[in-house]
Amino acid sequence: MRHNTSAARPLLGIVACNRRVGDEIAASVMHRYLIGASRYMDASLIIVPSLPDAIDAPRIAAAVDGILLTGSPSNIASHRYGDGAAGGEGPFDEARDETVERLLDAVVDAQKPVFGICRGLQEINVALGGTLRRDLGEKHHAPSDASFVGMFEHRHSVALSEGGLLARALGDTVATVNSVHYQGIDKLASSLTVEATAPDGVVEAVSGSLGASRIIAVQWHPEWKAEADPQSQAIFQLFGRTLRGVTEIPTSP
Repeated sequence: MRHNTSAARPLLGIVACNRRVGDEIAASVMHRYLIGASRYMDASLIIVPSLPDAIDAPRIAAAVDGILLTGSPSNIASHRYGDGAAGGEGPFDEARDETVERLLDAVVDAQKPVFGICRGLQEINVALGGTLRRDLGEKHHAPSDASFVGMFEHRHSVALSEGGLLARALGDTVATVNSVHYQGIDKLASSLTVEATAPDGVVEAVSGSLGASRIIAVQWHPEWKAEADPQSQAIFQLFGRTLRGVTEIPTSP
């Protein structure tokens, strides 16, 4: 009989985007997120579709051990933050906006962890009362004519907050990260702490605790070619320890 080891792995919910595939809309999560979470968090995975009226957020929150909010080509609809003004650059995925809002509330109520990558960091900040800025331009994103690979290889340094979760997990005070975003945090939610900043002061990573619910999110993409980047692996391993309820974060050598 084949021994099943997956039962010991925590269950991570990953929220899908709504993307057009041919003539239809699909619930989509890029494989690089799934592989990064499975391999380096050592988690079992379940995909949650962004169909807010088709999911039972409290029931999903009770079933999973935590959730991961991934990056996406879409931006958060601007009426969800700031002064409610319309505008901003699309594309938008308002069904994901609504799904994440409901699911994040339920997961925090269930006292389970929430992790964010790129759009996920922005979603967390907005859900907790923060706002976004939409003026970052090519300082944080490759030129619009860059290739797909070139877009993810647009990089800059970040300063890791001394004594913070990321600084301890990575064993350093600086990191070089890819940068694939035109939007970013403007007003930081009061329940979040800055974990990393770009040279121009843009917040690049955050953490927080809402009761027993731990929050960790980064603005960059550690899932991109994680197999070749020890710092990206360390971030996923930090996510994995937090998913298992480990609050003491060992310092990397």
